[in-house]
Amino acid sequence: MPDAIWLDSGRPAYSNSQFDIITASPSVVLETRGKETQIITATSTTISNENPFNLCEQLFSSLKKTVSHYDDYPFIGGMAGYFGYDLGQPVRDQPPKLDSLPDMRIGRYQWALVLDHFSKKSWLFFNTDCLSSLKKEVIKCINNKSQNIDKKAKTVYRNFIATTKKDCYLSAVAKAKNYILAGDCYQVNYAQHFSAEFKADNWDLYKELRRSLPAPYSCYYQLGNSKQAILSFSPERFIKLDGNKVETKPIKGTIRRGVTKQDDILQIKKLINSKKDKAENLMIVDLLRNDLGKSCIPGSIQTPKLFELESFENVHHLVSTVTGVIRKNETPVSLLRHCFPGGSITGAPKKRAMEIINEIEACKRSVYCGSIGYISITGKMDTNIAIRTLISDGENLHCWGGGGIVADSNATDEYQETFDKISLLIKSNTTQEIDSQP
Repeated sequence: MPDAIWLDSGRPAYSNSQFDIITASPSVVLETRGKETQIITATSTTISNENPFNLCEQLFSSLKKTVSHYDDYPFIGGMAGYFGYDLGQPVRDQPPKLDSLPDMRIGRYQWALVLDHFSKKSWLFFNTDCLSSLKKEVIKCINNKSQNIDKKAKTVYRNFIATTKKDCYLSAVAKAKNYILAGDCYQVNYAQHFSAEFKADNWDLYKELRRSLPAPYSCYYQLGNSKQAILSFSPERFIKLDGNKVETKPIKGTIRRGVTKQDDILQIKKLINSKKDKAENLMIVDLLRNDLGKSCIPGSIQTPKLFELESFENVHHLVSTVTGVIRKNETPVSLLRHCFPGGSITGAPKKRAMEIINEIEACKRSVYCGSIGYISITGKMDTNIAIRTLISDGENLHCWGGGGIVADSNATDEYQETFDKISLLIKSNTTQEIDSQP
């Protein structure tokens, strides 16, 4: 079905994850490229030059809100898709775009399949305006017991090439540090881009990667009926809204997993005791407290968890939690807009860090470091930071890896950290080591 999306909680690897969400065939699609947004329905396509977030706000306002007894469910229909990192940035003074995906693609979905792993029940929701033909199609798909579900892992060949040579990467880090020492900013999140020719099936690749790199904020999103897809294995929540409660969980501070158990324990101690990583994390916490302050009640913003350790298949992270209470005149869209893009993937101060990113990175970030997620008709919202993410444009795969640069960063260490974060994404079991210096 077109625009099929699976918001994947990473079960069973993450036993605390409660819900998976599946939906498809939106009745309306907003697709933004540069300054133009196409508003696509089954019968028409119109073009708007209005700000994409304004169009999302209008779409959210048009949704038929539902009663409160559905509040236990995360998504029962509404809006889902992605906001690309480059969304709303000035067209000039930006690096080239190397992929063909739109800057934003948001669908208005009229049904949802919600899997609740805690109660071990599944729920199928249809909105009142969902066409009867679509209901029948969805039910037929779900009840089709004869579907051939391939449970065997397939190895999908891919050979990634780095867009930036190592010496150019080191020079860019030096330039970022010069800006920091000059007082322009405190931190710049610098990322490098990789690409690979790709003729295989996106879904097969997602299933393979999910086995080796599960994550709690993952997503598989097939764009329309095209060969374009997003394969995200994000460990990071961006913004969650539940009732009037807001939560964001920035990641800053990363170290590779140890080869042995003893080595892994030493790596954990090294990360926990790292003054540099804690300082970076605290900078971004302060930035996000400021961003939440644009939408939250004064005095409501708290930091219940600071520098908490979270471990994944390939790395350990330091994760903090910042919460707030949203003001009554704000909406999920306005909350997201005020915080977008996430501070953990820009640097601080955000505006100047983003200007430096545009100057030193080889290409636009596209979906990478944007946000993928949902806004339910109940007003609930949950979104990720689109890191550990592959995008497929039908002919090529694109991937980025980055990290925060501060005054005392070691460029060689930062370069290696890039690979530590995305090594499982860019390596195939059947191919040689990635060519990082073409």
